[in-house]
Amino acid sequence: MDRKSIQSHRDLEVYKLAFQTAMRIFELSKTFPKEEVYSLTDQIRRSSRSVCANLAEAWRKRRYEGSFVLKLNDSEAEAAESQTWLEFAVECKYLDADTGRELYRTYNNILGKLVKMINDPSPWLMPAKKR
Repeated sequence: MDRKSIQSHRDLEVYKLAFQTAMRIFELSKTFPKEEVYSLTDQIRRSSRSVCANLAEAWRKRRYEGSFVLKLNDSEAEAAESQTWLEFAVECKYLDADTGRELYRTYNNILGKLVKMINDPSPWLMPAKKR
């Protein structure tokens, strides 16, 4: 997608992928045991959604490189946390191994996109206003 066609965080490829993945985790986690509702189920839903929420915040903070990168770092951390919860879900047999691997690889893709933005934020920053 051309940079000029991106009008909001919802237009970012990484946001779309993270949102789609969070929704998939939500659907899959509906089958987790009831005793996990306030632990693993809640945690994996929160972290997967937080990837998106932090991307939205980052987008609104792109006037300032430091603030933008900080929120992208938060999004990166939440994606890594989601991978950890996926590992637990597979190990506890709440998710089959193939589904767990697929979702884990999707988060590797998300992480790669986030790290690319973190390492080179300049294309995403708002231009400084001329005085």
